[in-house]
Amino acid sequence: MLRQGRKLLQTRRQSTLAYNKYPFLAELGLKEENLGVFDGEWFGNGPVFTSVNPATNEPIARTRTGTKEDYERVVAAMDKAKKDWAEVPAPVRGEVVRLIGEALREKQQALGQLVSLEMGKITVEGVGEVQEAVDICDFAVGLSRSLNGSVIPSERPGHFMMERYNPLKGHVGIITAFNFPCAVMFWNGALSLVAGNTQLWKPHDNLSLTSIACNKIVTDVLEKKGYNPAIASLICGSGKEVGEPMIRDKRMELISFTGSTHVGRHVNEVVANRFGKTILELGGNNAMIIDEDADLTMALRATLFSAVGTAGQRCTTLRRIYLHEKIYDSFVDKLVTAYKQIPIGDQLDPKTLCGPLHNKQAVANYENGIETAKKQGGKILTGGNVLPGPGNFVEPTLIAIEHEAPIVQTEIFAPITYVMKFNDLDEAIAKNNDVPQGLSSSLFTTNQAAIFKWTGPSGSDCGIVNVNIGPSGAEIGGAFGGEKETGAGGRESGSDAWKQYMRRSTCTVNHSKDLPLAQGINFG
Repeated sequence: MLRQGRKLLQTRRQSTLAYNKYPFLAELGLKEENLGVFDGEWFGNGPVFTSVNPATNEPIARTRTGTKEDYERVVAAMDKAKKDWAEVPAPVRGEVVRLIGEALREKQQALGQLVSLEMGKITVEGVGEVQEAVDICDFAVGLSRSLNGSVIPSERPGHFMMERYNPLKGHVGIITAFNFPCAVMFWNGALSLVAGNTQLWKPHDNLSLTSIACNKIVTDVLEKKGYNPAIASLICGSGKEVGEPMIRDKRMELISFTGSTHVGRHVNEVVANRFGKTILELGGNNAMIIDEDADLTMALRATLFSAVGTAGQRCTTLRRIYLHEKIYDSFVDKLVTAYKQIPIGDQLDPKTLCGPLHNKQAVANYENGIETAKKQGGKILTGGNVLPGPGNFVEPTLIAIEHEAPIVQTEIFAPITYVMKFNDLDEAIAKNNDVPQGLSSSLFTTNQAAIFKWTGPSGSDCGIVNVNIGPSGAEIGGAFGGEKETGAGGRESGSDAWKQYMRRSTCTVNHSKDLPLAQGINFG
């Protein structure tokens, strides 16, 4: 009877999962019950987390997460893998990353669907996110043959000076958020691997399935090429159980953290206290300025994607629109009309443009934000409602409000956009900069002088400064990151962001028979 009871209980548990509805899960090596810790082997001794579909709140599959003890085991495995990987020539490491990119290409549709299912973004965005991971792998492959320092003239005869970049002595810790569960890891991971580092990924609690699938792709390539797969380790789990030990661990030389400003401030304080390094990608409160001479048709299209894409859950989502007073009324009318035509629904339906919010807490934040805005004088132009049903669906919302309203200073991770007026460009730039965050910004204009003012020293104070495109949808070739409370200047992805994952040394070689001192010093 006991055995029958256990079997019946197991059957009932399995029958509550929606796993079998989605064949791409098995294609990615996922099961109904998964292990969420990897150090060369898959294991886990922590609580079980359940991934859900935000469109229905149905459970999809479960993951056994890690504990503090599991964390110690993982780092011990990484310690063993570190030296050998650091000694592999960078172009050879680049070949491994090239193969990882090829493996991502092969799984792009399945992995993109998983990102969409588990996070809630529409499928084309999920597939696009995987493409972003592929692109950064391609970028990193090129870097592997050009991780170059400088040759510097020496004032001393017979001396040669150069800069040299080597792998970090410690490990790289990558802590990612829910909204880009695949791409942000590869922004960091592809560069870190090419740089010769071992890395540990702690994904968001709710995105265990995507992280396991991504890590399997990476470690399968490492194993096939004969490398220790602990080079790319993974630990799923809560911030308290595994995130906190991770940021306090001196062996984690660099922590790359993506998340809220509140948590990011704590991460920064803890890591700085032990003289570790951080890359912080925190809140964004991004603005678009639309001047009177702008191409309004193009500006309207850019506004829709920037404000509504990913249901307003991108770090670069458009939160504030500043409209020149001469075009305010006509543009708002067109924008409201366009908002009312946006298809809201299941993120896997190809007709959908706005999927669900990620969880019920996000819905509550949406409701609270709208009520607060109304109390501060905001007027709902369109939207403002939670849609009935089991999913986390809300209406994209436009609110006319004054710039001075306190809520304009904050970021609400939902499709809520504030609309405000301005009289001249100087006023608009000042308002763009008058928030604590500094991630992305955009100006629509055909005025050449305005463009160069906006991108110059008296212009936007953000890390991303766009002209005639929205603030959302960055390419991987440029460094990604922000100023002020967005992250104090840390950068990921393209340009020279790779330097943060390496140890920089100035080397002076004396190839003469003399020992002259710099600055003409004579020491006897």
